[in-house]
Amino acid sequence: MPTISMFRGIKVCIYWKDHMPPHFHAFYGGSEVIVSIDELEVMEGEMASKQLKMLLGWAAFHQEELRENWELARAQQELFAIEPLR
Repeated sequence: MPTISMFRGIKVCIYWKDHMPPHFHAFYGGSEVIVSIDELEVMEGEMASKQLKMLLGWAAFHQEELRENWELARAQQELFAIEPLR
């Protein structure tokens, strides 16, 4: 499970050859969410409201890079890091 970004205690990952639809996993403390890349909506899980808002804002800004990494992961190619939230 490659980590593609880390910021403010949130770790963002995309699994190799994961199931559709395109999505990423984010971890904060003991919580995990799965977020749709196209819709930028939580598909599964829960996360503290403040961190979830930061995560979704970051994802909106980097949506195209998330899509590119998703395609690389599906093809089992090396993923690239995405700039963290500053």
